[in-house]
Amino acid sequence: MSGYWSDILVGSKSLVTGLMITARQFFRPVVTENYPYEVPEMTERFRGHIELIANEETGKPNCIACMACQRACPSDCISVAGKKMEGEKKKTVTKYVLDFTKCSLCGSCVESCKFNALRFSKEYNLVSFNKDDFIIDLVKRLEDQN
Repeated sequence: MSGYWSDILVGSKSLVTGLMITARQFFRPVVTENYPYEVPEMTERFRGHIELIANEETGKPNCIACMACQRACPSDCISVAGKKMEGEKKKTVTKYVLDFTKCSLCGSCVESCKFNALRFSKEYNLVSFNKDDFIIDLVKRLEDQN
């Protein structure tokens, strides 16, 4: 019978200890964000998926389809195509597709680009049940933004 009372005493002590910890934490400031209503600000070094950078004057991508990013990608998730338009000196990108399901966000593509055509986006809330939603046409996406 003495084991019975000692178990009750030990259990009561642990209950009071837990309640004291809860009471202490209750009066501390809140550190979580109310996510859907408060959107977090991404830091400067945040790496989202890559995106094309538009030329400030023309609004077209800076990319000249040199394929350096495609060759530098270890995941083989970038597909680039371009053609030379009449009256222009350089090629113009016609297709730039990113398969984000394969991308490891290593940054090799951004580092290999010599024409300031790629950067990491600040987009972080990419959610879908469909795998095809993560195959992104970056040329079309840039046109939609402008």
